[in-house]
Amino acid sequence: MDNVTVVRIFTLIGLNETMDHRTAIFSLTLVYYCVVLFLNISLIVIIVLDENLHEPMYVLLCCVCINAVYGTTGFYPKFLLDLLSFSQEISYGWCLFQTFLLYYYACCELSILALMAYDRYLAICRPLHYHTLMTRRMLSQLVSFSWLTPFCIVSINILATTRLELCGFTIKRHFCVNWIIVKLACPNSNTLLNNIASYAAILIYVSHGFFIVWTYMHLVRTCATSKEDRMKFMQTCVPHLISLTTFVTVIVFDLMYIRLGSAQMPQSLQNLIAIEYLLFPPMMNPLIYGFKLTKIRNRILSLIYVRIQ
Repeated sequence: MDNVTVVRIFTLIGLNETMDHRTAIFSLTLVYYCVVLFLNISLIVIIVLDENLHEPMYVLLCCVCINAVYGTTGFYPKFLLDLLSFSQEISYGWCLFQTFLLYYYACCELSILALMAYDRYLAICRPLHYHTLMTRRMLSQLVSFSWLTPFCIVSINILATTRLELCGFTIKRHFCVNWIIVKLACPNSNTLLNNIASYAAILIYVSHGFFIVWTYMHLVRTCATSKEDRMKFMQTCVPHLISLTTFVTVIVFDLMYIRLGSAQMPQSLQNLIAIEYLLFPPMMNPLIYGFKLTKIRNRILSLIYVRIQ
């Protein structure tokens, strides 16, 4: 092997300036993580157990919640352990694994949101053909595509990183990020493959964005001429738009910060920017869909009523 990884342990320095408040941060983070798990797992169980919710829109919502569970699990347990430790370190292997989980979560979220936009396009713009086009087989194929495509994209990026000989061991964040690991490569390391893989991934998900814009152009044009379609749009598309806007905003903000961010920003603000995509969407999605989608809201209310009785 020509390239040998000389770094086996990374030091995470993202928490250095916040350790004085570790007890308060630990308590709030633990409560928040438990609430996120409770909301998403509850929605998953409701959709799985209720046969009336075995429709494409709810199956895709279940996928969003599953994605949120393992995405947050890739970050919060390690973060909580670091708050209890005097030194924040992570092994090379676990760092790459965490990077894989977090990138996979972000890519899957965008793929599923694009698939949800397509489902709404068929339901509202082509209602007569909806059940013919969106069969169970087609749905399972599309869901598999939304999981497997990000898996391949992220795996290529991580494998490209494993080729590099690293000369640095300090990660200026409180979790592992692939681009930062690449920046730790020795001067003589060839990072061309990493750049190609990362820009290819960005291009693929920008195309997802154009596809979503295309579907909503048709949705808005269709709903403008029908009161019934406008009701469907408000009921099912508005939650999707909120989820999509929130996630894309925090992802773009994070990418811009990674590439262009200033090291002069307070550490606490840098930490907040870094975890926005793990902070807001996993909490907002089950709340938005749980309150907005009538079938899920009625199911939750019926369960609460049974418990009270």
